[in-house]
Amino acid sequence: MPEPTVRVPLATIAHGRSGDKGNHANVAVIAYTDAGFAWLRDNLTADVVASYFSPLGPSRVERFEAANVRGLNFVLYDVLAGGASRSLRTDTQGKTFALALLEMLVPRPENYEAMLRPGRNPP
Repeated sequence: MPEPTVRVPLATIAHGRSGDKGNHANVAVIAYTDAGFAWLRDNLTADVVASYFSPLGPSRVERFEAANVRGLNFVLYDVLAGGASRSLRTDTQGKTFALALLEMLVPRPENYEAMLRPGRNPP
């Protein structure tokens, strides 16, 4: 029987910010290291993010790269149920979306230690 895949929270290799753009949410994920950014570019696709947030019903998700800051920026369209002034959701401005995405469990990369925030020990 194959060994189960070890999974780690995305937050161990990246941090993030998020907010609203009207009825759309903007989620940035920023790697701590170059190795982490390379992993994010290969594995954190628009489809993965769309699937993760599918319960909120985004009409589409676009990904933009910001290599100069080791970041990926995702725009989740039509995900805020009308936006801040119309929505009845708890988070009408998408401020917690980055935190939610950083809780996503991902397979532990082979060079995981090279992706950790400097000065942190791996979990």
